[in-house]
Amino acid sequence: MRFKFLFFAFFLYICTNAFAFDISEKLNYDLTWAGIKVGESMLEVKDNGSEIQITSKASSAKWVSVFYKVNDSVISTLKKQTSEDSKQKADRVFMWIPKNYRIKLKEGKYIRDKEIIFDHATKKAKYINHITNESLVFDINDSTLDPLSCLYYVRRLPLKVGKSIFIEVFDSKKLYNVEVQVLNKEIVETPLGTFRTILIRPIIKSEGIFYRKGDILIWLTDDEKRIPVLLKTKVQLGSVKAVLVSK
Repeated sequence: MRFKFLFFAFFLYICTNAFAFDISEKLNYDLTWAGIKVGESMLEVKDNGSEIQITSKASSAKWVSVFYKVNDSVISTLKKQTSEDSKQKADRVFMWIPKNYRIKLKEGKYIRDKEIIFDHATKKAKYINHITNESLVFDINDSTLDPLSCLYYVRRLPLKVGKSIFIEVFDSKKLYNVEVQVLNKEIVETPLGTFRTILIRPIIKSEGIFYRKGDILIWLTDDEKRIPVLLKTKVQLGSVKAVLVSK
């Protein structure tokens, strides 16, 4: 069973003046399949001065690692826009610019090590495959995000049931117009308590956090934080859940 689904465990962030979230944020999840814990995942955001770093990690449980070891990581580095940048792009909701995106997957014999270097000044993105030494340059736009930073972008948007949001994401040598469907409002129970949530579904085929073979469903708290408290995706046999256990 492939564990690429481990990285779907994060998503989305809120309208400029309406919502806010802590720059220093760390969310820990238990990954379960058929009610059995198969691994853990983590999402952390750090403020490094002129840059923001988002780190996502996932690993298999010890008993799973005996026959199928998983050790995945994704790091998105974002440049903070200057006041001058803000004036030039006053319509930009997300005031961070993707600078570097690195994804490393080790899942059994499956290994990936890819990097994207963004240059928004020239509207280019350099794709590097560190396994095959492939290097290519692609065109992007001012609004282009990486697969991990777009998670925080969506959390900054007003979410209305029945209305989709579209985001431009560059990943795996392609520029995607990602649709995020806002499905419903639901009550969700977790080890941390009961939450009022907004249920969303991102539609994209990509490696890393948005990789999907079936639907990915994400339950965000229906408040100013928009914390993803529960995630669920279909796999070859059944479905896998990521449940928030600490923050």
